[in-house]
Amino acid sequence: MQQQWRDGRGKLIVQGGESGDASLPLEIASSYRARTRGLLGRDRVDGALLVTPANSVHTFGMRIPIDVAYLDRRLTVISVRTMRPGRLGRPRLRARHVLEAEAGVMERWGLRVGVRVGVEVGTDTEGASF
Repeated sequence: MQQQWRDGRGKLIVQGGESGDASLPLEIASSYRARTRGLLGRDRVDGALLVTPANSVHTFGMRIPIDVAYLDRRLTVISVRTMRPGRLGRPRLRARHVLEAEAGVMERWGLRVGVRVGVEVGTDTEGASF
C-alpha cells in the first residue's frame, strides 16, 4: 500500500549523513494546488519540500537553484540533481515523490542514490513515521 500524505509540515529523517542522522524541517505538498505552487516565489527554503505524488519537476519562475532528489515508493533516493531556475527536469519512471531543497544542502545531508529517508508527519499524528 502506498502512503498518502496531506499538505502540511513534518520532519525529514536522513540516516548516515556527515554528522550522523539528520532531522530536518519538511513541508509536504500533496494537493494539486500545493504541488503546482511548490517553491515558486521563494528566496530560500527552510529544510525541504516533499512533492507527492511526482516523478518530475521544473524550475520555471523560481528565483534560486535547488537540489532535487527523486524517491521511489519506499522513499529510497534514485537520483539527485541540482537545477538552476528556468529548467525542466526529466521524468524518472520509478520516482513516486520528489524532495526539493536549496542547492548544495543535500550533499551535506548525505542524501545520495541508495539512501532511504523517513518522513514524520506533524504533531497531530503523534510522530507517526512512514
